[in-house]
Amino acid sequence: MVVGSLVLWAGVPAGWLWVGSQVQGETGNVGTALLVMFVGVLVSVVALAMLLSYLNRRHEELREARGLPPSGVLDRVLVVTAGIAVLGFTIWFLGFAGPGPSLAPQ
Repeated sequence: MVVGSLVLWAGVPAGWLWVGSQVQGETGNVGTALLVMFVGVLVSVVALAMLLSYLNRRHEELREARGLPPSGVLDRVLVVTAGIAVLGFTIWFLGFAGPGPSLAPQ
């Protein structure tokens, strides 16, 4: 669940941005690239949400089979991995990429 959640927060956006850049490079059309990215992100997020939901249900079933009370962990995993993704983005932005050309000191 942790890997799937990290892919949801970081991998899907980065991957579809790359795909969109390739589409724009080939077609020269920003609208087509945006449409491809939008549809791709939408499909990817829905698929990952279904996978994560399945894993959470399976986790609850296994806990019940062992005689433990069911305890869904998906909400906690999503919150923690979102925090990790925000922290990673902040470190990347402030430490490596920096603000855009209009904000950067000359």
